Amino acid sequence: MYNWIVWFHILSFISWYAVLFYMPRLFVYHAENADNEGFVKVVKVMEMKIYKYIGVPAMWATVLSGSYLAYELGFSGNGWLHAKIFFVLILIAYFFSLGYFRVKFLNDECTKSGKFFRAYNEVPTILLLIIVAMVIIKPF
Repeated sequence: MYNWIVWFHILSFISWYAVLFYMPRLFVYHAENADNEGFVKVVKVMEMKIYKYIGVPAMWATVLSGSYLAYELGFSGNGWLHAKIFFVLILIAYFFSLGYFRVKFLNDECTKSGKFFRAYNEVPTILLLIIVAMVIIKPF
């Protein structure tokens, strides 16, 4: 059963990361085309569907399956696991920040630029490098 949970966790993680990479890119387009009413209308629908229908379920699937795996592995003597969980918590906060910006865009209240979201899009990449390193290299 454990290997099936690992399989599910990896697939959930990949699905969640698709959203983490794509939402800020949509925000770039949204911010840079705010004057194009037709485009903005379509992007708002895309942002909502990607966040609510893919991102939220994928995040919960990742967190729940990861919690089970961490429990099975045990927390004692696994400093790398503690570090991984810490960075996953940052990733969860980042995900919810995307939800915050989505609502701001939905209400036409977001004042951040496309340049801001290009830089903001690098956060999940950095976290991905750290989280995967913790799992594979287990530095402590």
